[in-house]
Amino acid sequence: MRSLLSRIDRFFAPPPDPARVGWLGAWTYAHRGLHGAGRIENSPSAFRAAVEAGLGIECDIQRTRDGWPMVYHDWDFARLIGRAEAGETLTHEEWRALKYLDSDDSPFALTDLLELVKGKVPLLIEIKSRKGYDVDRTCRAVADTLASYDGQFAVMSFDPRVSRWLRRHAPQIVRGLVMREDEKGYTQKAWQRHFALWIAKPDFMAYHIAALPNRFVQGLRDYGMPVLTWTIDTPVKLALALTCADAPIAEGAGIT
Repeated sequence: MRSLLSRIDRFFAPPPDPARVGWLGAWTYAHRGLHGAGRIENSPSAFRAAVEAGLGIECDIQRTRDGWPMVYHDWDFARLIGRAEAGETLTHEEWRALKYLDSDDSPFALTDLLELVKGKVPLLIEIKSRKGYDVDRTCRAVADTLASYDGQFAVMSFDPRVSRWLRRHAPQIVRGLVMREDEKGYTQKAWQRHFALWIAKPDFMAYHIAALPNRFVQGLRDYGMPVLTWTIDTPVKLALALTCADAPIAEGAGIT
């Protein structure tokens, strides 16, 4: 384990400041809000329910044609709204005019989420990215939106460029790297995980529960880096999360 920590030490010097990141491990985070029972993921209703339940909130960010950060997971509206357009083809006003299927809720902006939460619970804000995407533009929009927000929050992404951008341009923001090792992930091999870590130099990790426990993640925790894990949707996964990570990002039966 000492040799592993020595390799990690080359990426980070010193370890993350507990005063900066310690709050991350004190919460259970509702994955895309407290959805279900008629509440759509990443919707105002799901986030109100999470606040009322005293849960932290994990949410996703997509960007509109006019550069607004909107709280939404998918790249298009097919699954949740029944329309084929890609999100980045519509303005924020056009987004807000949409309605979720079988719901009175509409997609809303990060500014609206901040106004809803008002610092009552912490936020984990995941910036979506993919090959060829101008992630810097989204980073700038998110950082500008959060500049005057007083509540606890962190920004994370599968894309290590997000954490790198924040480190360079908004170092006051707590930044995280999201990883999964299965066939859906971009860091399936050890060298890819270490390369992403080297680029990102994050304050914390959000690691897929299917890959836990493992020596790499335990080494990060031993070094002092908080590790969150997702998606915790069963009591069995919750028990594993509480053993192998610092906090769960949960939904359904994974929320106690």
